[in-house]
Amino acid sequence: MALVIRNTFWLTFFIAILLSWWWLYLMSQSMNMDFFGRMSMDSSMSQMETMSSMSSEQSTEGMPSMGQMSDGMKMDNSMMRFFPLLGMWLVMMAAMMFPTMVPTLKSYEDLISSADGTRIGWLGLLVGYSLVWVTFSIVITSVQLGLLSLNFIDMMGKAKSIWVSSALLIIAGLFQFTRAKEICHGVCHSPMSYFLGYWRTGLNGGLRMGLGLGAYCVGCCWLFMVLGFAGGVMNFLWMGLATLFMVLEKLPAIGHYVIKPMGVILIVSGVLLFFLI
Repeated sequence: MALVIRNTFWLTFFIAILLSWWWLYLMSQSMNMDFFGRMSMDSSMSQMETMSSMSSEQSTEGMPSMGQMSDGMKMDNSMMRFFPLLGMWLVMMAAMMFPTMVPTLKSYEDLISSADGTRIGWLGLLVGYSLVWVTFSIVITSVQLGLLSLNFIDMMGKAKSIWVSSALLIIAGLFQFTRAKEICHGVCHSPMSYFLGYWRTGLNGGLRMGLGLGAYCVGCCWLFMVLGFAGGVMNFLWMGLATLFMVLEKLPAIGHYVIKPMGVILIVSGVLLFFLI
């Protein structure tokens, strides 16, 4: 029975990850975006024709109907309203951050067998971790809407200035060499040491430890999320690479060896972006 419960928890966890990526894909398709988070050529032509038609009707019949305006601005509205945008970020956090939590959950899993960890504590750990990233999602949603209102980014969340995109890549790269990154990564990379120092039992204990681990995880990875503004927040290339980088950083065998090389890659990419594009 214990094995069945264990497998059910893990299977549900991985299904949630797959469904999150699938939801993001369906969302990008509904907004007629390509792999790089850009509006497809067919969609661009369609919107131009729609606006042209609306303009023609306006000159002959007055203002276009609200239905026509809604169709022409469907994508824009979804990226300008707080709750739809927050929903996108929440699903994105699940798709990108849950895979990075596998080593942490596996470490807790070991303590279920060797200590007094429980399956409900495992669940509390996941909930606490998720709550921290929900908070981060609320913050970054507010930031995106603020940047949009200031005309710093476009509707897809991409910085309009190549200088800003380049600077974000360089800053993210430099952060890889900081003491803050080292401390936060140390906890994320070796969660067992955190468990030994802050061990709590039961649902409440798992929740408290999840909040602490989630805070360190945000401190370790927040700039990877901010990089969405460099390439567009619905850019699947960015989402995939950022997820891969964060997973590699937390793998026990190689995590410590990839931080600084990743920093160099990000800095070089920022410099090349500025000078070559």
